[in-house]
Amino acid sequence: MIDAIARCSAGLDVHKATVVCTIVAEGEDGKTKKSTREYLTFRKDLQKLAKWLTESDVELAVMESTGIYWRTVYDVLEENDLKVYVVNARHVKNVPGRKTDVLDSEWLADLARCGLLRASFIPPKDLRQLRLLTRYRQKLSGYLSGEKNRVNKVLEDCGIKLGCVVSDINGVSAQRMINALIEGTLKPEDMAKLAVKQLRKKEGELKLSLEGDISDRHRFLLKRIMGHIKWLERQIEEIDSQVVYSMKPYIREWELLQTLPGVDEISAAMLLTETGTDMGRFGSKERFSSWAGMCPGNNESAGKKRVVAPQRGTSM
Repeated sequence: MIDAIARCSAGLDVHKATVVCTIVAEGEDGKTKKSTREYLTFRKDLQKLAKWLTESDVELAVMESTGIYWRTVYDVLEENDLKVYVVNARHVKNVPGRKTDVLDSEWLADLARCGLLRASFIPPKDLRQLRLLTRYRQKLSGYLSGEKNRVNKVLEDCGIKLGCVVSDINGVSAQRMINALIEGTLKPEDMAKLAVKQLRKKEGELKLSLEGDISDRHRFLLKRIMGHIKWLERQIEEIDSQVVYSMKPYIREWELLQTLPGVDEISAAMLLTETGTDMGRFGSKERFSSWAGMCPGNNESAGKKRVVAPQRGTSM
């Protein structure tokens, strides 16, 4: 048998609309008593859950990091000074064939009571909110890259090989020529003269690349894509300014990260929102590298080592 390290623990099975909570408490006679309640996930109901846990003298509450539904529950319990672990769902998988909400919550409470769970890293509330900005920025950057690639795809569709001559389809010269294609008022030889700097030497090649069968539908689509690109760039700029402004409380760590090669102020801010400022949470550089998905795991059996690819970094 495994000795318990917590006399009273709670397991929370969190869903979109409900939370099933089981408290496992050890009495003076050494026997355990289990109590289960179900709460809605509205903030008012979560306050009732926190009150019940506090009145029951719960030493540790545990929930799985499934989806995003745990976040509000965690915030409310944290505000009520309760010790809460958010754990990896792969580490607490229950026995197959015995899965219900109540059993899941009991299983979590039992594991917590015996100290068999390791808490996932959860940054402070301010950094958690900043993550919303940086991760949304990352999503917008993906959309922006996709739209820029689509410009080249539309040009290829109408036989315009501009991407074969210019190294950057999003450069100044290429953008001026694409805008001229959308306008439809210039001939290829005139559009080739819009090139600047080193591209002026390739005027003949540019003229050949700009000869294609571009229709009004191609122009319509290019105009919409170019407009979307400009909108996305404005949105990213606004988010960047908000992120930079929010770095004031972390100015020392933020500036220190920027001394790394290739890390600018936005990259440094994104790193801070993911890792926080307290490296002591990770215990060692090896564990930090593992958490970030920068090193492979171990898979050895009967003296044979199998190749294991690095896992994706942990995100909460």
